[in-house]
Amino acid sequence: MGRRKLRVGLLWHSATSGNLGVGALTVSNLAIARQVAEELGADVEFVILGMRDGETPSILGPEVEVRRIDWRYLLSPTGFFREVGRLDCVLDIGGGDSFADIYGGKRFAMIWLSKMLTHVRGRPLILAPQTIGPFNKARSRLLARLAMKPAAAVVARDRTSFSFARQLAPQTRTLLSADVAFVLPFEDRSEQRGSNTGGKLRVGINASGLLFEEAVRGGNRFNLAMDYARFTRSLLSQLSDRGDVELHLIAHATSSSISHDDDGALADRIAAEFPATIRVPNFATPSDAKSYISGLDFLVASRMHACIAAFSAGVPVVPVAYSRKFEGVFGLLDYNWTVPVKGMSEEVAIDYIMDALDRRSELERDEARGMAVVAPMMDEYRAVLGDVFGQFVGKQS
Repeated sequence: MGRRKLRVGLLWHSATSGNLGVGALTVSNLAIARQVAEELGADVEFVILGMRDGETPSILGPEVEVRRIDWRYLLSPTGFFREVGRLDCVLDIGGGDSFADIYGGKRFAMIWLSKMLTHVRGRPLILAPQTIGPFNKARSRLLARLAMKPAAAVVARDRTSFSFARQLAPQTRTLLSADVAFVLPFEDRSEQRGSNTGGKLRVGINASGLLFEEAVRGGNRFNLAMDYARFTRSLLSQLSDRGDVELHLIAHATSSSISHDDDGALADRIAAEFPATIRVPNFATPSDAKSYISGLDFLVASRMHACIAAFSAGVPVVPVAYSRKFEGVFGLLDYNWTVPVKGMSEEVAIDYIMDALDRRSELERDEARGMAVVAPMMDEYRAVLGDVFGQFVGKQS
């Protein structure tokens, strides 16, 4: 008898996003699902069902099929609905944090409708580890409940999301797990760190193009307690004044179509203002980014998955948060070295970061304790996948 086969949909994942965080979720979740299928003695085929981003070449091979979702594809009987009918089950990661109403009604409607169509098609839907909510409108909460109630499982990546899901859909199998990107594969380059080579400390700065441009334009839609552009320049200035630091400018989200959401363009701008910095070339894949980050002594980052890359590679990191997802994801692992959305002025935040730089060994110890928690949490998620996959593998026996 030949090996049993599964056909699994990866909903709201992406193989071509300029945001390496979305790519990290895709690569990591695919690897986890493939491992579970292998343990069941099954081969697995994947179909990515995601947004029409197309910012980069595919980070996956041609063996992974890709379907681009737009409204026409989603509403056509020969589009999304027919494709889901060809699948055994669907893993929906919601782009990490898009199952919420804070990004506007159209985006929420698309995310929600894809879930409901999967239910109508009769395919098991697992909400893979993600941020759930917030749903600020009563109508959004009602719709979210309708989408989660029939799910095979809902997996939250922070305690707030977990409690929220349990409250909205108490009958649904709900569990808590770490973000899948904590297990993203990478090449360990820790031997390159300045603290290991006797050179200057290699300090990475991942400044968000989105937050910077928002501040430059005089906006503050993320309700930060500080002017992000002024904070970034002041931090770079103070770090540059230290004689023991080598600054590396790292882009983790780039965009050729949305100029104000491009870390790469901002890194170019900062490099011109601070010529002593090293402008690290844009990365082709999320694993490339994590491999480079693993060679740093310290990272300050505003893209959450750049922070996760550092954390899981044992690099002391101070996340600069712009939403509750930061404190949720890292708070789950009892890691409290985050600049919060509220509560710190620019001056206080910079002093906090400079102090953390000098206390790197404490951050490393806290990361090691956190990573010891990640493994059993990921096992909980793998168990859910095993239960659902096993239903189809068993039918083929």
